[in-house]
Amino acid sequence: MFIGHFAPAMVAATHPKAPGLGTLFVAGQLLDFGFFGLALAGIEKLRITPGITEMVPLDLYHMPYTHSLLGSAIWAAGFALLIWLFTHNRTGAIIGGLVVISHWLLDLLVHAPDLTLAGSPPKLGFGLWDYPLIEMPLELLLTFGALAFFVARTRPIAPSSKFVLVLLVILLAVFQAANWFGPAPEVADTNMMITALIAFTFASIVAALVGKTRMLKQM
Repeated sequence: MFIGHFAPAMVAATHPKAPGLGTLFVAGQLLDFGFFGLALAGIEKLRITPGITEMVPLDLYHMPYTHSLLGSAIWAAGFALLIWLFTHNRTGAIIGGLVVISHWLLDLLVHAPDLTLAGSPPKLGFGLWDYPLIEMPLELLLTFGALAFFVARTRPIAPSSKFVLVLLVILLAVFQAANWFGPAPEVADTNMMITALIAFTFASIVAALVGKTRMLKQM
């Protein structure tokens, strides 16, 4: 799951007390921000193992702090606390935390068994990365269905709204196409990890621009 992690962010952004769309995009990928940051520091571990799944060669063999359910809950609580400290918006903080937790649940669908409840076995994962004819349309449906939901419940408030919205669509499509059809990495090196962090950051910046150029419709 890559761009599918942004789907809960776009749905959540339609709540009147939700944080901004950019903040929610960060929430949707916060566990991977943390994972690649910790991997760069040598704390969590991954390697390239061709064939470990049909779609993704990443062997995510040690990630107890970000991709255990307990670790995810701690990251979610920390993110929610930050939102509350900056905004004093309790509902918005809860929404942000739930979007963080959604990452683990979506990963549970697609990962090979490499997720844990608290950092130790059993390892969990339903393995849809071995079934591309299911995973690929599911990810597209989740992502662009959520985006359509967001657009239907908001209206533009700036001349640039259409431009940044189209930019977000193109960006998400290009990122996912590169993830699916680009050359598979040969080694899990620093360049790969930094590239992933840049991609998450860029998507969040564009989402923030979309959020600033649209507002919720009166229902």
